[in-house]
Amino acid sequence: MLRRLSINNYALIDVLDIDIPEHLVIITGDSGAGKSIMLGALQLLLGGKFDKSVIKDESRNCIVEAQFDDHIIRRVMNAAGRSRSFIDDEPATLEAVRELAAREIDIHSQNSQTLLSSDDFRLSVVDSYAGDGDLLARYRKAYDTCVDLRRRLQEIRGLRQSKERERDYIKFRYEQLCTASLKAGELEELEEKQKTLANAGQIKETLLQVSAAISSGEQSVEQALRDAARSLQKIAAYFPAAEELSRRIDSCRIELKDVSSTLEDSQDRIDASPEALLQAEQRIAQLYDLMHRNDAGSEEELIAKRDGYGQELRSTDDLSQQEAALAADFEKADAECTDLAAQLTKIRSAALAPLSDYLQQAIRELEIPQAQFRLETVPLQQRGRSGAENIKFLFSSTAAAKPVDLSQNASGGEISRIMLCIKSLLAQHKALPTVVFDEIDTGTSGSLADKMGRKIVEISKNIQVVAITHLPQVAAKGDAHYLVYKEYLQQGAVSRIRQVTGQERVGEIARMISGSSVTPEAMAAARVLLEESN
Repeated sequence: MLRRLSINNYALIDVLDIDIPEHLVIITGDSGAGKSIMLGALQLLLGGKFDKSVIKDESRNCIVEAQFDDHIIRRVMNAAGRSRSFIDDEPATLEAVRELAAREIDIHSQNSQTLLSSDDFRLSVVDSYAGDGDLLARYRKAYDTCVDLRRRLQEIRGLRQSKERERDYIKFRYEQLCTASLKAGELEELEEKQKTLANAGQIKETLLQVSAAISSGEQSVEQALRDAARSLQKIAAYFPAAEELSRRIDSCRIELKDVSSTLEDSQDRIDASPEALLQAEQRIAQLYDLMHRNDAGSEEELIAKRDGYGQELRSTDDLSQQEAALAADFEKADAECTDLAAQLTKIRSAALAPLSDYLQQAIRELEIPQAQFRLETVPLQQRGRSGAENIKFLFSSTAAAKPVDLSQNASGGEISRIMLCIKSLLAQHKALPTVVFDEIDTGTSGSLADKMGRKIVEISKNIQVVAITHLPQVAAKGDAHYLVYKEYLQQGAVSRIRQVTGQERVGEIARMISGSSVTPEAMAAARVLLEESN
C-alpha cells in the first residue's frame, strides 16, 4: 500500500508531501491545478520516461519518492537529463523499479484503456480470475527454457554444419600431413644430404687426393713428420728445445694420422648412387609442396597445422555429440512446455463462461442494461510466453446485436465502465495493494456517476484506491479527500495539496456541483451526498 508521496521541483510542484491513508482516497481540484502533474510525477517515479523539461528549477534536482508498506522507491533527476533510481536507499535499475512497482501499484488513466487491445492484459484478466498464477509461472519457466535450448541448439547446429562443410577438406589435409610423417628439422638435414649426394663424385675424388697426399708414397706428409721428429730427438741432448719441438711435430703427425683415417671413412660413407639423390630430392619437393599448400614456413609450422586439423576434426565430433544432447534436452523441455500449455488452456477455458457472466452482470449494473459481454479463446499457431492462446473480449451494448470485438463496438464511455468492472475483478483476485484511477469517470454524470462511485468504493474495501475525479458523487464517497490547488507567488504559480475535512470538504463538493459560484442549494446537495456516502 502507498503510504506517502513526496515530490520536489517537478513542473508546477515546488514541494509536495502527502500521507495517503487506507481505502478510498479522493483527489480533486480545478483543471490545470496540478492533479495530472502529480500523477505524472508518480508515473515517472515508477519507471516512466524522463524529460528534463519537467524540472521546475534547473539549479536543483527533481526528486520523487514513494513509501510503500515494505519498500521506499526514489528517483533523482537533474537538468542535464540524467536520473538515478533507488529502492530502499540502494541504487536500482529502472527495470528493477518497474518490476517492483508492478507488484505495488496499478495506475489506470483514460489513456490506459488501450490495455484492452493488449493480448497480455486480456490474458491476465482471465488468469487472475482462474487463479492459475503458479501454473503460469511454471509454464513461463519451461517456455524460457525451451527458447534458450532452441537458440543454443540452432547455434551449435549451424556451427556444426559449417564445420561439416569443411570437414572433407580438413580431413584430406590432416591425413596428407599424417602420411608425410613430419619431423622437425628434417628439411635442413635433407638439403645438406642433397648437396652431398649431388656432388658425391667430386667429394670422393678430393678426399682421395688429400688422403694420398697425407699418407701415401715414400714422401708422404706423415712420414716426413715422423722423420723430422726423430731428427730433433738426436740433438735433444745438447739442444734442449729440440725435445719440445719433437713432441709438437709428433702431435701434428698423430692429428694428421687421425685426419687421414677420417678421410678414408668419409670416402666409404659417401653414397654416389642416383637413387639416393632422387629420394632426397623427392622428399624435399614433397615438404616444400606441403608447406606451400598449407601456408607454412617450416616443418614445425606444418606439424602445428596437422595438429590443428586434428583438433578441428575432433571438435566437429564433439559438436555432434553436444547437438545430440541439446536436442534431447530440448525435446524433453518442449514436451513439458506442451503439457503445461495444455493445462493452462484447460483452466482458462473452464473460466471463460463464469467470468463472462460475472463481467456482463457488472457492466449491466453500470447502466448498460442489455450489455452482452463474452470472452473467447483464440488458438495461436505457435505458443508464446503466455500460453497457446489469446483471449478476445466480445461486446454488444444491446441484446439484438451479436457481440463483436470490443475495440470495434464500444464507445469511450462504455470502455471506461468496462475497464472499471475489470479493475474491480482484478482487485478481488490479484494481490495488488494500490490502484490509482485518473478520471476514469470522465463523461459520466447523475446516477451512472453514483454507480461508478459505488463500484470504486467496492474496490476500496479490499485494496487502497486513489481516485482523481471531477464528479461530486464519487468525491463524496472517499474515506479521505485531498484538494489540489494553485498558489500564486512572486516567483510564479505553484501547485499545492491539502486534505479537506468538515465544512471545507462540504464546500469543495458544493463547488464541484455548482461551479465557481457556490450556492446554498449546492451546499445542501453536498451535505446530502456526504451523508448518503456515510
